Amino acid sequence: MSAIIRICIACLLSLIMTSCATGMWGPAYKQHEASSVVDYLYPKSSEPPSQEPVTHLRLPVRVGIAFVPSSGHGDSSLSEESKIKLLNRAKMVFEKYPYIDKIEVIPSAYLRAAGGFDNLEQVGRMFGIEVIALISYDQIQFDDPNKLSLLYWTIVGAYVIKGDQHDTQTMVDASVFDIASRKMLFRAPGVSTIKGSTTMVNYQEEARMARQKGYEDAVAKMLPNLEQELLAFKERIKQNRSVQIEHKPGYKGGGSLGWFGLLMAGMIAFSLRGARRLS
Repeated sequence: MSAIIRICIACLLSLIMTSCATGMWGPAYKQHEASSVVDYLYPKSSEPPSQEPVTHLRLPVRVGIAFVPSSGHGDSSLSEESKIKLLNRAKMVFEKYPYIDKIEVIPSAYLRAAGGFDNLEQVGRMFGIEVIALISYDQIQFDDPNKLSLLYWTIVGAYVIKGDQHDTQTMVDASVFDIASRKMLFRAPGVSTIKGSTTMVNYQEEARMARQKGYEDAVAKMLPNLEQELLAFKERIKQNRSVQIEHKPGYKGGGSLGWFGLLMAGMIAFSLRGARRLS
């Protein structure tokens, strides 16, 4: 099944589930907020997105990180300040790798709802980035004693997450795209469950704090997956002919050692040189 067909099916089923949710889940939850990479990048699902057959990555790459605009499922309880803080945590993961030149944290105002790749290319030119990590989210706070489920569509499939009364379920998903070729390079999810008390005295405040903590915990669980995907991607592109690697002038490649590995290698070389002098 082609990527285009999968996207169309995902959008159709997402609309069906949204309609069902309106009728079945209406009185069952207090808060539901979401953003979707599919809705942002492919607002016209009947029009197949054009992609370059080959992705050219020129190392070191310049990366941007941004939250995807809301899909209209309620206003986000995350302030712009909170979003920037969470994005900076993801930024620290990218900074570990020598094949990444700079990482720009992009404020939400620069991404418009249903902006598609045209908007993404504008952001790329404005911030001078070549690759972008789009952070999408889906959070629901149940307020019903019956067992409920959240169906969350990502760009590559669906997740069903169970919940109970006063539970706060949060998914945060990082999808990394090459802007020029419009290809997704890899993705990393994170899921959080915050259990609420059925006898909450100050429900509104407790619920707000649970939503905030849900985002923080989901991001914390996403970060190791993101790091793992960064390592795996570096190995995959060695055998993936659809991704071609070039080096920018002055870049000789840093492998996967990082600054600590280079320091250790230097210390070992110095020790061996001293040993040869003594022998």
